[in-house]
Amino acid sequence: MLEGRRLLITGVLDRHSIAFSTARRAQELGAEVILTGFGRTKRMTERAAVQLPEAAPVLELDVNSEQDIERVRLELDARWGALDGLLHAVAYAPPDALGGGFLTTSLESSVVAYQTSAFSLKSLVAGLLPLLEAAPDGAGVVGLDFDASSAWPAYDWMGVAKAALEAVARYLAREVGPLEIRVNLVSAGPIETLAAGGIPGFSKLADAWSATAPLAWDVEDATPVADAVCFLISPLARRITAEILHVDGGYHAMGCASPTAIGAISAAT
Repeated sequence: MLEGRRLLITGVLDRHSIAFSTARRAQELGAEVILTGFGRTKRMTERAAVQLPEAAPVLELDVNSEQDIERVRLELDARWGALDGLLHAVAYAPPDALGGGFLTTSLESSVVAYQTSAFSLKSLVAGLLPLLEAAPDGAGVVGLDFDASSAWPAYDWMGVAKAALEAVARYLAREVGPLEIRVNLVSAGPIETLAAGGIPGFSKLADAWSATAPLAWDVEDATPVADAVCFLISPLARRITAEILHVDGGYHAMGCASPTAIGAISAAT
């Protein structure tokens, strides 16, 4: 499905991350993969990179740095001359922007969450546009989302940033569609990753998810999300853009847990 396609994948921290699962699955499907890392966490990305089926190069990239994005563009241009796919798997909110302090979060922290988690999608696409435009069969850009249609406990300004990400993806799809570049999001259910560990109350959210989703949901298995990302990057999705594909076991469409699950929860309490 991805034979011969050249992919840049951001956001790999360790082998438990969704981005790592995507890189592994993409290689299994025939893609060439390059990863990015940033600052002190780049060492973690490099350790994960050698655990892939084929060890992948790791480029330094701060998504908030125009200089870094330009440096990555030049490196990819020298290696490949074109870019068939891009995974945006970068998100960050300062500690005071998470955990229930929504009303007391500073403007500065909310701006950091927005810039890193949402605006950076535009920055990457704009900075790498010549390479994406050069993809012979059209390029696929995918961002990782968490359903922003609801307000989640403790998610606070990261939730607001994800809502912005959804809007950014729609506007990007409009702007770059005429260049045969597609922009889509995958809204994933909770996965136990290093990043998720920094979200207060994550384990309770994961428990509620498993009780509500009509399809079984395994918080330790990122492969269903990775498969969806690979599909959206592939030519099989050549006429899909501005879409949010939910890979969450169906949780997003349920009003509440099933009567059986509610009964079990009541009995336990």
